Amino acid sequence: MSRAEAISPARLKDAAPLFAALGDATRLGLLVSLCASGPLSVARLSVRFTVSRQALAKHLDVLAEAGLVRSSRQGRERIWELEPRRLKDAHAYLERISLHWDDALSRLKTFVEG
Repeated sequence: MSRAEAISPARLKDAAPLFAALGDATRLGLLVSLCASGPLSVARLSVRFTVSRQALAKHLDVLAEAGLVRSSRQGRERIWELEPRRLKDAHAYLERISLHWDDALSRLKTFVEG
């Protein structure tokens, strides 16, 4: 068996919402902000973005559904913070895909040179 074992259908189903959430510029910006600044409220995040607070809240909900952020209540505000485990999952998926490419290129090289 090659180094790059196939990703199971169940794992792919788990990965799809993760990468869909990462595929939006605003959501990616939210992750960068939370990573750089630590936990923040929507009000604090809204000064960094040109979209409404309601739009930011919807983007944060998408990120939360993908497991990339979590929130907690502090008084009347929800404080959002990064969930690093899911970023590690994304890295692992990309690493697995990279191994598939490495194996395919190795097979191509062997074929061309052989």
